[in-house]
Amino acid sequence: MGNVFVIDHPLIQHKLTFIRDKNTGTKEFRELVDEVAALMAYEITRDMPLQEIEIETPVCKAKAKILSGKKIGIVPILRAGIGMVDGVLNLIPAAKVGHIGLYRDPKTLKPVEYYVKLPNDVEERDFILVDPMLATGGSAVEAITSLKKRGAKSIKFMCLIAAPEGVEAIKEAHPDIDIYIAGLDEKLNEKGYIIPGLGDAGDRLFGTK
Repeated sequence: MGNVFVIDHPLIQHKLTFIRDKNTGTKEFRELVDEVAALMAYEITRDMPLQEIEIETPVCKAKAKILSGKKIGIVPILRAGIGMVDGVLNLIPAAKVGHIGLYRDPKTLKPVEYYVKLPNDVEERDFILVDPMLATGGSAVEAITSLKKRGAKSIKFMCLIAAPEGVEAIKEAHPDIDIYIAGLDEKLNEKGYIIPGLGDAGDRLFGTK
């Protein structure tokens, strides 16, 4: 069964406050999202397997630990998810990056997949799916389905802020998925915006309206 982790590290909470603030400009917003993604990646990789090797320090031979070679894939949900990729890559530079593009059908209001590009060795990778916001959960559920359909066996979902409705949607559709959140917010409003939220993450990252 998947778990929900709210990462309440003081540095993450401090930076998240400025991400929420409407007076934070595009450049600073982008930098803060990057920094919080890196801090979250530190927590999300806590259980990565290690192996022991022998090295030589300037003083003597010693046994030391390195990552055991498990391959990581980072997959942003387009477009806002792109803003979190570099922060994770800073910690795991050997990771490969895939992309999943979704749009909301204006009639059904359901997410429709329009672009998927993943590393070739999907089944061998641990995937971190990233999107700044988890609102209704529709896009995240569809993106997880898309990864599983292509053979992904290990997926973690990471977002900055989430509404309870979105968390429940993932838990219901994909009960095996671990969810990592920096802030669990109060609710969705009648337009589907997270309250108190941070507005539209894509617009704030890329300076669009």
